[in-house]
Amino acid sequence: MMWDWSFTLEILPTLASAAIITIEATLIGFVIAALLGLALALARIAIPWTAWPISVLVELIRSTPLLIQIFFLYFVFPKFGVVLDAFTAGVIAIGLHYAAYCSEVYRAGFDNIPRGQWEASIALNLPQWATFRDIIIPQVIPPIVPALGNYLVALFKETPLLSAIAVLELMQTAKIIGSDTFRYTEPMTLVGLFFLVMSLVSAALIRVVERLLNRRTSR
Repeated sequence: MMWDWSFTLEILPTLASAAIITIEATLIGFVIAALLGLALALARIAIPWTAWPISVLVELIRSTPLLIQIFFLYFVFPKFGVVLDAFTAGVIAIGLHYAAYCSEVYRAGFDNIPRGQWEASIALNLPQWATFRDIIIPQVIPPIVPALGNYLVALFKETPLLSAIAVLELMQTAKIIGSDTFRYTEPMTLVGLFFLVMSLVSAALIRVVERLLNRRTSR
């Protein structure tokens, strides 16, 4: 038979456990990317002399493959005394990689803020941190939520790269099952379904967040 339901039910719990690792890697990586990307974008504006070094760093990260960055953190960093386990190295690499993309999204959001609002904050002698926290960032976030959401969905699809350093995420677990049983149809199909469900749920949650932020902004 091309499809064995009993085998499918047998491997389903194993793949579900691996899916938890995939979700953890994605969410942690996205938090790193979102926060670090915001920090990089803020630094470009608040500390002008950092604009050029950050631009070079962002372009360097965006112009090199994520897989190479994962290998670099996992295999090269120990040469300098920094030893990371596979999961940590993979998650940090994913977070750093997408932080470069998120920083550009934030930067575009900051550029869309009318110049008059910056000038008004200066005229009112508001502290720079208060200006960002209370005036600028609340206006920047809602319009860029869809773009950040796209990166969240993309992060789910990047996690199979962690299998290259032996992280037992969803794809790696499916490959192990396939090599042990010589049946790849069921595990690979289930992996595809898992990723489909996770991506659809993520996209739906992003739309909910976007509506909530837009509703709050309109008030």
